[in-house]
Amino acid sequence: IAMAKLALETSDWIRVDPWESEQETWTETVKVLRHHYKESLRLLQSRKEFMKNKQLIERSTEDSLSYQHSVLPELKLLCGADFLQTFKTPNLWKEEHIKEIVEKFGLVCVSRAGSDPAQYINESDVLTKFQHNIFLVKEWIQNEISATQIRYALCRGFSVKYLVPDSVISYIAHHNIYTEESERKNEGDLLQPLKLHNTTVNPLND
Repeated sequence: IAMAKLALETSDWIRVDPWESEQETWTETVKVLRHHYKESLRLLQSRKEFMKNKQLIERSTEDSLSYQHSVLPELKLLCGADFLQTFKTPNLWKEEHIKEIVEKFGLVCVSRAGSDPAQYINESDVLTKFQHNIFLVKEWIQNEISATQIRYALCRGFSVKYLVPDSVISYIAHHNIYTEESERKNEGDLLQPLKLHNTTVNPLND
């Protein structure tokens, strides 16, 4: 969260919400989406109340129309095209969660070299059913920088200047993270959904 905030210091339209990181345990993606949608509705309701009070004072026809014809907010999950492929990973996603994400929220998928999002959609019944709610974005200027490559470079002592903001590089150096030792500790660590599945099935193997 700290590094994300540093990286976005110069942005006037992207912000970091720490809610997910403040939860006591790992939070499933669909629950994060539910939270942010609920917050969007709350903010919309606050705006409605503000406009309603404004009408009472100004009696403005224009305000009245905008208040009466307000629409519900839309929330989309922004991801790389390879994200769609993870839906096929056994035990990583719950089927009902995939359905809720693509049906109730929707995806905005940015293309990546080596990934074929259209193929991923065609290979999935649920993605095909709700493909009208999956928006594929062509990245005309290819950018192959990935977080994994950045971590590998840092681990090996290579410079990542001009690949990430200087403020983030300083934070990484100050806190001594993404070192060879820290990467070794995390080697082979399973994603949380897979950990939970393993915890469930391991007793059957005893």
